Amino acid sequence: MGLELYLDLLSQPCRSIYIFARSNNIPFEFKHVELFKDSVLGKRPAAGSGAEQPRSGPSNSEGAGKVSLLKKVPALKDGDFTLAECTAILLYLTRKYNTPDHWYPSDIQKRARVDEYLSWHHANIRANAPKTMWIKVLIPLFTGQPLPSEKLQEVMEGLSTSLKQFEERFLQNKAFIIGNEISLADLVAVVELMQPVGVGCDIFEDRPRLMEWRRRVEDAVGKELFFQAHEMILNIKELSNIQIDPQLKEQLAPVLMKMLK
Repeated sequence: MGLELYLDLLSQPCRSIYIFARSNNIPFEFKHVELFKDSVLGKRPAAGSGAEQPRSGPSNSEGAGKVSLLKKVPALKDGDFTLAECTAILLYLTRKYNTPDHWYPSDIQKRARVDEYLSWHHANIRANAPKTMWIKVLIPLFTGQPLPSEKLQEVMEGLSTSLKQFEERFLQNKAFIIGNEISLADLVAVVELMQPVGVGCDIFEDRPRLMEWRRRVEDAVGKELFFQAHEMILNIKELSNIQIDPQLKEQLAPVLMKMLK
C-alpha cells in the first residue's frame, strides 16, 4: 500500500501538506475529507468533474477517523503507519522522500529558525487569521445574522499586530523566512494568511513587503498549484448556499459563538 493523505483543502494545515507533496512530486493517494460536509455543515452541492480537482470523488471522513487517533485532518497513512498533526507530517515527508534541503535545512541554525517560526506561528498568526472566516461566513451561516463589526475589527487588530511582528522579526529584508530559499516556515505561514483573503480581508494589499514575499512563495511552489490548492477557500462564500438542518444549527451555533470569546 502506498502513501495516503487525508485532507480537506478548506483547512490551512491540509493545504500546506498538499502543496508540499505536489511540489516535491511525492506520490500519494489523495483522500478527500469534507469535514464541513460530514461533520459540520450538512450537504454541499456536488463538485465539478475533473481528475485534477481535489474536491472530486466521495468523502473519506470515516477513513480519516480510523487513520487518526485524534479524529481530525490532516492525517497520513503509509502502509501500517499512521500519523497526525501538520508539522509532524511535513517533517516525515521531508525525511522519507529526501526533499531538497532548503525545506528543512540540515544546517543546525537554519533549521532552528524554521523551528522558531513554527513554534511562534500557532500562538500568533494561527490564533487570529482563521477567525476571519468564522466571523464573516460560518457563524452568520449558522446563526442567521452577522456578528457586530466590532468583533471583526478586534480580530483584525490582533492579526495586524502578528503581521507586524512577522515582517519585522521573521521576514525582515530577506526573500524568505530563513534566507534566499523557501522553507516549511514560509509554506505554513502563507496558507494561513490566505484564509482572511478568502473572505474579503486582503491583508496583503497595504503591505508591499508581505505581498512580494507571497509572490515569491507562489513562484517557488508554482502558481498553478498554489491557486488550485486555494480554490475552495477563495470561493468560501459559496457556503452561504448550503442548506443546514435546523437541529444542527441549534446544536452548533452556541458552540461557534464560544470559539470567539
